[in-house]
Amino acid sequence: MTPKFRSLGPAAFIISAVFLIAAPPSPAASKASRRAAAKPSKSAAKRGRADREARRDSRQSKRERAADRRHGRDDRRHARDDRRSRREERAAKESRKDPRKMSKRERMLEARREAERRRREAAERARQIALALARQRAADQALRDETAANIQHDNTTGEDPEVRRVALQALGDRAGTVVVMNPKTGQVYTVVNQEWGLRRGFKPCSTTKLVTGLAGLTEHVIDPVQTVNIGTSSYGLDLTDSLAFSNNGYFQRVGGQVGFTKMMEYARKLGLGQTTGINFPLESPGRLPVFKEGYAVNHMSSHGDDIEVTALQLANIASAIGNGGHLLVPHMPRTPVEGVNFKREVKRELDIPQESYAHMIPGMIGSVSYGTGKRAYNPYETLAGKTGTCTGQGSKLGLFTSFGPVHDPQLAVAVILRNSHTGGKYAAEVAGQVYRGLQGRFGPRPGTQPLLASDPLAPRPHIDPRKAAEVSDEEKGDDDAADAAEAGATTTQAGAQNGAVAQPAIQKTAKTVERPPAVAPAVTNPTPAPQQRSSQGVERPRRVFDRPEN
Repeated sequence: MTPKFRSLGPAAFIISAVFLIAAPPSPAASKASRRAAAKPSKSAAKRGRADREARRDSRQSKRERAADRRHGRDDRRHARDDRRSRREERAAKESRKDPRKMSKRERMLEARREAERRRREAAERARQIALALARQRAADQALRDETAANIQHDNTTGEDPEVRRVALQALGDRAGTVVVMNPKTGQVYTVVNQEWGLRRGFKPCSTTKLVTGLAGLTEHVIDPVQTVNIGTSSYGLDLTDSLAFSNNGYFQRVGGQVGFTKMMEYARKLGLGQTTGINFPLESPGRLPVFKEGYAVNHMSSHGDDIEVTALQLANIASAIGNGGHLLVPHMPRTPVEGVNFKREVKRELDIPQESYAHMIPGMIGSVSYGTGKRAYNPYETLAGKTGTCTGQGSKLGLFTSFGPVHDPQLAVAVILRNSHTGGKYAAEVAGQVYRGLQGRFGPRPGTQPLLASDPLAPRPHIDPRKAAEVSDEEKGDDDAADAAEAGATTTQAGAQNGAVAQPAIQKTAKTVERPPAVAPAVTNPTPAPQQRSSQGVERPRRVFDRPEN
């Protein structure tokens, strides 16, 4: 073979090898290669599933371990509670041991434990009391601040400057309102804190007994000369002493027998639930309940439940009683000319007999002379008023409405106070300061025959004044525990509501006691000097027996 052909052999071998390498694999070879490639991927999936299962098992084990820890904590807590209860049981057993059988050391330990327990209880009580007092002081201060802000915004155009000055001094830093007006003409001298005195209604508390008394007298439920045993100790109270001591049981029985319909009729007659017509904007009409029945009528008749009145309405009611039944339209003269030429405007003549007013006034005098309003007492002139104490409008209320002098009314003063430590007696004190401050101008006039507290015609209590607290419900407010008239109080209520004149049980079961006649001494001086008063500043009425003699 020539060299030419010997060189072609290796070249052909190389070319054929290249073709063999580049040739596509057969189908069998492709399937085999895919199976070989799939084997690693399947093993990886198995490893992923195994990892996920391992993680899930790990999480489950963690939850189980956490649950075990919780159960362990619960078990330990229960064990602690069991140990504590056993210790307490042992301590209780030891405390129940007879001290005579205890050793000296045991007695000392027990005394120390008891002293420590009492100390902790006293500290906790003191803390609670301090918190309550702090909250109450903050609320009282807020009311005083509101009063001061309201007074700064009062419209004083046309007000009598002297009367306003005296009323402001009497009110002082208390939270409240004062209304002073003329009970004969309706002229308003001043309204201190006009927002509360004209534009906001308050619960009347025991001042609603004026409405109840007039309704009971006019509807012949009350016999004014009867003394009624109300179930309180051995005392019997008539209308005069019930007004003077503000007894709830008496007026609850009267209101229950008058009935809701008639009670609301007399309340509207006296101007409640409607504006007075004074020339001030945004006057509040107050509020009267729509319906009540059963004992709710009795309680409303003594406490004024669901009734709202303004201080101006209270002053107008007192004026109507003092002037003999003329419900006036209060008016503030805005100019000096209007004040000089002031004309009285009568809203309506009340169809209430004059005898009803005459029987109410002695009880109102008694309230000031020896009853719940005795802080308004003035030995130089006789005042007639009615107090009220209860909780309403989010605070404790103290009310007092009055007129004086009784023989010739020149002023009608109504006071409403709001405070945690207030009451009707404090409102009476404010009104008394107003009367005393204006006595030189509005007091008894020369040439008149004033009715003084020493006059034999002035009312006297039928019970010992030192025991009057047993029948006086003024300070009990809404938490009255002396509602002795609840049982059987509504026996004649249905007939009264239907318009029938029912014979009240108050007359059937009462023991009638006439007041002893008084012989008036000869009067040589039209303005006699007042009697000596006690060291407490209030005249002590004459002592009488608990039970009037037959």
